[in-house]
Amino acid sequence: MSKNVKRLLSFLLVVVLAVGVLLAGCGNKNSSSSSSNTSKQEQTATNSKDPQNLHFKSDKPLEFTMLYSDHPNYPYKEDWLLWKAIKDATNVTLKLTIVPMSDYTQKRSLLISSGQAPEIITKTYPGQEVPFVSSGAILPISDYIDQMPNFSREVKEWGLQDLINSLKQADGKFYVLPGLHEINVPDYALAIRQDIFDKNNIPVPKSWDELESALKKLKEIYPNITPFSDRWQGNALLNVAAPTFGVAGGWGAGTGMYYYRDKDEFGFYPATDDYKNMLTYFNKLVKEGLLDPASFTQSDDQAVQKFVTGKSFVIMTNTQEIERMKTQMDQTLGKGNYKVTRILPLAGPKGAVMPDSRLENGIMISAKAKEDPNFPQLLKFVDWLWYSEAGQTLTKWGVEGVTYQKVNGKFQLMPDVNYMNLNPSGTKNLQKDYGFSGGVFCLLYGGPKDLAESIMTEEVKNYTNEVNNTFKYLPPAPPVLFNESQREQANMLSQPLMDYVSQMTLKFITGVASIDKDWDSYVQQCKSKGSDQLTKLTNDVYKSTKDKIK
Repeated sequence: MSKNVKRLLSFLLVVVLAVGVLLAGCGNKNSSSSSSNTSKQEQTATNSKDPQNLHFKSDKPLEFTMLYSDHPNYPYKEDWLLWKAIKDATNVTLKLTIVPMSDYTQKRSLLISSGQAPEIITKTYPGQEVPFVSSGAILPISDYIDQMPNFSREVKEWGLQDLINSLKQADGKFYVLPGLHEINVPDYALAIRQDIFDKNNIPVPKSWDELESALKKLKEIYPNITPFSDRWQGNALLNVAAPTFGVAGGWGAGTGMYYYRDKDEFGFYPATDDYKNMLTYFNKLVKEGLLDPASFTQSDDQAVQKFVTGKSFVIMTNTQEIERMKTQMDQTLGKGNYKVTRILPLAGPKGAVMPDSRLENGIMISAKAKEDPNFPQLLKFVDWLWYSEAGQTLTKWGVEGVTYQKVNGKFQLMPDVNYMNLNPSGTKNLQKDYGFSGGVFCLLYGGPKDLAESIMTEEVKNYTNEVNNTFKYLPPAPPVLFNESQREQANMLSQPLMDYVSQMTLKFITGVASIDKDWDSYVQQCKSKGSDQLTKLTNDVYKSTKDKIK
């Protein structure tokens, strides 16, 4: 080969390599995350303090559709700073289908069933996705988790895999992206009139038995008052109490199935002695005039009015509701004339236990989203906004210098902004006026521990730490991977069965039915309504499919 030919070949090789480099540098400029853009993001992430917190920003404007639950306490506004902040950070505009919160569940079902659901379907609690799985209307999002580094990191680092596994369906996949918490933040517990307890030298109860003793003393001192009158039709009360008795109840009543880990099998808990013991306890409080029987039927407002006017001294509450009650009591009793304390959850016969509740409402992705040419960018957008610390900070706190500032490394609302009474002198509201800290985009105490604690008062932070240091969290029950026909059969059994259980629970607690005389008949009725068939079906499916859970 001549020297000239060699020179020519060398020259052509250099040209080919140069063009290849040029093309690699240009990439596809219609992609929201081009090769060069992605590499820059990855390089930035590698050099950052959080190497896994990959930022997403499209190099061209994108629009995704989203179902939005409109909260009456902070109604939607088109000019909220939230929308601009999201677009500035990601170059994404959200086209919203806005539905009042009161109609959200029904409207969501109609939209999904008709194939008209937006791409991003928010405010979906684990379990609510199940009716839409068999139709193929929503994506098995577990197929795409490898494209969601922030979600994957949180699940791994926070030890959430068992909880994620509990979301799996018959095909071994899961269909909802839940909201994630690094730490448990128990929100529902009893509030007491601490000033009344202190005045009468009554110790703050730490168990259900100690609560009974405290209520008896209050009844002796205030014979014309029923000391405990509850709200939420007793559903929060039974939901919190049930695990300490070894069962489920209230909002967490479920299908009637309870997983017994020592036997590795499910049983129908409403017919057990443990459930009977729980009903006996609350029935005793009612019989002795310590617990208002109206607790299970009255409206929330009626229950709250009794507490804020001094006609009761104990009520179920949560972080936000206790602040609302204090505001009302400033008017009814006067500032400085009362003291309200949210006490630690109470221990029961099974000890100081509660379920691990670090999954919350999250997102479904419509199956048609996969047809969007920008589907990979949609996944990156969701992953960043809902699961990166930067995205969670944006949706919770807003824009630095406008809604918040950092003072000595700590978040602080700007002087003119208020939220949850963190800055009472603020004239603008973080939710109502700016759109941040809304339930569609962020969880009150979700995300990383530091971010969750950033919105807490010292009182709430201390309370959370004390509960986490005192209580044992129960591992989740494994999922039962029903196929469509099995699930339909289970629902046909469980729904009328649990309607009956709910009716009899109320009757047993309030004394309309006698636990001593009517319990055996109740258990037989449960059997006749299918409790044994439900138990057998559940265990048969569980044992034949549990290998898919790993």
